[in-house]
Amino acid sequence: MTPPEVLEAFQFALDASEAVRGTTSPNPPVGAVILDASGQVAGVGATAPPGGPHAEVRALAAAGDRARGGTAVVTLEPCNHTGRTGPCARALVDAGIASVYYSVSDPNPIAGGGADTLRAAGVTVHPGLGADAVIHGPLRAWLHRARTGRPHVTWKYAATLDGRSAAQDGTSQWISGPESRARVHDERSRLDAIVVGTGTVLTDDPWLTARLPDGQLAPHQPLRVVVGLREIPTSARVLDDAAPTLVLRTRDIGEVLDALTDHPDVLIEGGPRLAGAFLAARSVDRVQAYLAPVVLGAGTTAVQDAGVHTVTEALRFRRERVETVGADVLLTLVPDRDQ
Repeated sequence: MTPPEVLEAFQFALDASEAVRGTTSPNPPVGAVILDASGQVAGVGATAPPGGPHAEVRALAAAGDRARGGTAVVTLEPCNHTGRTGPCARALVDAGIASVYYSVSDPNPIAGGGADTLRAAGVTVHPGLGADAVIHGPLRAWLHRARTGRPHVTWKYAATLDGRSAAQDGTSQWISGPESRARVHDERSRLDAIVVGTGTVLTDDPWLTARLPDGQLAPHQPLRVVVGLREIPTSARVLDDAAPTLVLRTRDIGEVLDALTDHPDVLIEGGPRLAGAFLAARSVDRVQAYLAPVVLGAGTTAVQDAGVHTVTEALRFRRERVETVGADVLLTLVPDRDQ
């Protein structure tokens, strides 16, 4: 049975991992906690931006001499290679750590193998702690990119009960409620990139920034990506200096994904044609559907031309989570790979 102090430390590590999500790419957003020999928290760390120390090294620095004879709790197997920083497995050994709990094995053949290094040095290793929470949480996108070689793509949209994302006259503010919009901004602040089509820029002139509840810009801003062949005006808000922007003159989804290789956590925000193109290319890995208790009766649908011509070709998804957000319902869905 896992000691209660280790379970508590895991939650701290998970929270630390989530707190840096979006700021560490192409490295994984890892969280680490060092417990001293008596089981007390001695240090907490998370992955720094590229070029900075990894989570274990930061936690060890915070713990100091209290790490000797203690326990490390980490969301990802400690790395075993020297890149811009040294191997975390060796740093744990050198610090005198006696046991290590980690959630998920490192799938990178270059960086993996840290557990073996730890065992060879006499450290007791416990793999798999809280693996499900990590796989479906902070490391979801990074693990997907490591496994598939491409970014993890979430399609987020807000729609009425009759599937409309805008009214007949084109107005769409606001279909979802204020709680949903606040949640979207919080999620944006942890993303690597937000993608929209040129049609959305021309119609809505979105800013695509992550904002705090008081309206100020969040400390981390994702890359804003505009996809399409149409020209957008130089006055478009998406081209200002509030966040970096990449304009891709293409409609090819493969080219878009190739351009975002170093941005594993990608959100598709608009509009219906772009969403349809990603769906048709089978390149949507998760759907976040905010359904509002509203009926319009006519207007723009949330998605167009997803490459489906008959019911037997329908793209099917399975429910991962259902939540209420204010007056709205948030459905989180993933593709049914068995279809």
